[in-house]
Amino acid sequence: MLESAVTCLAEHGWSGSTVGVVAEHAGVSRGAAQHHFPTREDLFTAAVEYVAEERSRALRELPAPAGARAVVEALVALYTGPLFRAALHLWVAASNEPQLGPRVTDLEARMGRETHRMAVDLLGVDERRPGVRETVQGLLDMARGLGLANLLTDDSARRERVVAQWARLLEDSLRD
Repeated sequence: MLESAVTCLAEHGWSGSTVGVVAEHAGVSRGAAQHHFPTREDLFTAAVEYVAEERSRALRELPAPAGARAVVEALVALYTGPLFRAALHLWVAASNEPQLGPRVTDLEARMGRETHRMAVDLLGVDERRPGVRETVQGLLDMARGLGLANLLTDDSARRERVVAQWARLLEDSLRD
């Protein structure tokens, strides 16, 4: 059900992703869907939690990257895939839905902290050093920006050059 909610959100956006549409996509009755998720907000909040866990799992399962380039590529991949696209639709919906806003804000804050921590671990850097925290956050902001740019067009050629440059910048700025 949650995978269907994510797929529907990524493909149809908030307005096109009703509980009925998700239930049909999942091959269950609307009643069965509402038994587990009484409201649309419950369903899509659970879907975003699922997205967050899947994004976290993807980071945790990365083999120890061989250099900054592999870390940058892995983080950018998180922000250019369907999980991020679904999360974006939910962010937009949360900005206009008072009952959804606090749920998504809390979840995204938690996910942001976890992604930041994982990026620090993957890069093998010490945040106590001046500028490291800001550099890692800049990397995540850049990756998110590339995810946004990828929404409208296939931006892979330009993205490849940006990833290479960010990897070089990281190696230079985070070197001990």
